Amino acid sequence: MLALSAEGILPKVDYAIFADTGWEPKSVYSHLDRLEREIAKPAGIPILRVASGNIRNDALDPGHRFASMPLYILNQDGKAGMTRRQCTGEYKIKPIKKQVRELLGYPYPARIPRDVFVEQWVGISTDEFHRAKDADVKYMRNRHPLIDMGWSRSDCIRYLSSLGLADTPKSSCLGCPFHGNAQWRHIRDTSPAEWADVVEFDAAIRKGNARANATGNRLLGEAFLHRSRIPLSEAPIDHVTAAEWAALQQEVGAEEDAEQLEEGVADGCSPWACRGEITATQDDFGLAT
Repeated sequence: MLALSAEGILPKVDYAIFADTGWEPKSVYSHLDRLEREIAKPAGIPILRVASGNIRNDALDPGHRFASMPLYILNQDGKAGMTRRQCTGEYKIKPIKKQVRELLGYPYPARIPRDVFVEQWVGISTDEFHRAKDADVKYMRNRHPLIDMGWSRSDCIRYLSSLGLADTPKSSCLGCPFHGNAQWRHIRDTSPAEWADVVEFDAAIRKGNARANATGNRLLGEAFLHRSRIPLSEAPIDHVTAAEWAALQQEVGAEEDAEQLEEGVADGCSPWACRGEITATQDDFGLAT
């Protein structure tokens, strides 16, 4: 969407907003720097980086309130469960709303008049039209330009490739429990340091987050990053899931897309369309006009 706006294919936006959880892959930060340097600045579009903290550090800090990640739980009776997902709201939506309020000139707790709002673009393509939804506040009105243009994930990949951006990485926390096996393999096989980081984190949250433990609310069971509820270092991430095969089948005949999908399911995290365990599409920028 940023490139489409910069090229004039879509109207020029006033701002692009990136919500940083503090624990994205290095490739995402490098890509963001490149977008700012090569696309946003030449077009006069400021990229605003907002944050509510560092999700990894907060989870391991006994003195910090933590918005829980959707960890996979193995209860003492052997039954499976999951912790609540609060991280999207805390680390994505909350800082974006704060920034939007400031841009409008009504920082919290000021009341925003009914006729004052931003049009916010969310990068959901036609493959996932069911994830398109309205914002939960009146001063933000969501629009989905890729759906309006009838663009699928394949169209987006072709367009990015034409700009020399075929290597656009997926935006999501390194240790997101919603990663599919393909994403875990990608981290393990391409970035040993980041793999060591997520394996260490997985072991550190076995009894839940540090704040809960410090206040005597220990987890009655064990927590894991991988859906198998096995330590990440031992989890069966080399297994190709049905979701991966389905994604590959959908892209038959599109050679350039198949090359992208060989990396696996397009995991990621979007502020207004958390993708969970279902495949997804674009990088996640909020664009305001």
